[in-house]
Amino acid sequence: MKPVALVTGAAGGIGQALCAAFAAGGYHVVGTDVRESQGSPDTFLLLDLLQVVRDPRYRSEAVAQLRDAIGNEGLRVLVNNAAVQRLDAFDRLAPDDIRDTLDVNVSAPLLLAQGLLPALERGTGSIVNVGSVHAVATKPGFVAYSTSKAALVGLTRALAVDLGGRVRVNAIQPAATATPMLQAGFAGREDALGDLQRMHPIGRIAEPREVAAAAVFLASDAASFITGATLNVDGGISARLHDPV
Repeated sequence: MKPVALVTGAAGGIGQALCAAFAAGGYHVVGTDVRESQGSPDTFLLLDLLQVVRDPRYRSEAVAQLRDAIGNEGLRVLVNNAAVQRLDAFDRLAPDDIRDTLDVNVSAPLLLAQGLLPALERGTGSIVNVGSVHAVATKPGFVAYSTSKAALVGLTRALAVDLGGRVRVNAIQPAATATPMLQAGFAGREDALGDLQRMHPIGRIAEPREVAAAAVFLASDAASFITGATLNVDGGISARLHDPV
């Protein structure tokens, strides 16, 4: 039997890369998203994380569906990748945008981990949370998103301590990544994309497969003594000052 990897947000650019990387690593991949996935999960389930947080009956039914998809052997890795990003200036930020961001980006990973804990223990599993460089270095307009990602890093540490040797819990922290959504945002603005790439000490932005590879590593036996850690997959940008020279 193949070990099982559950990837939320499977329809996005990083989500598709995660599904492909875990499949290539010999996992049976269960992918979830609020919309149909064009990626490569072996099993796909529609899952609305806002409803997981806000509706106890929906959450109970969703966890039951996930347990059925995982099977009796247990869950080797839960990848909390799904996220929402609501951007606006702080004085215009709507309460619903704040609530949605925190519910999907922080509360949903916590509740999924709680609901799937027995399956994770059966599978000698681990959790990988997909954070963001915005947890440590951000810019105007990202108040809700950066706050949620900082909270996700805190959740990673807290769960690692609480669960001890039962389930390892780690996070990855990507910077700008060449997903279709990012590339569409720079259409016709190649100079701006070039500026963004040069901001990274490594001289470019990440490929989705590079982000996914970090998650596969943290879930592997090669990382068996790593828990409560956050791995920067950011091309060095979080280490760099951007003062004028």
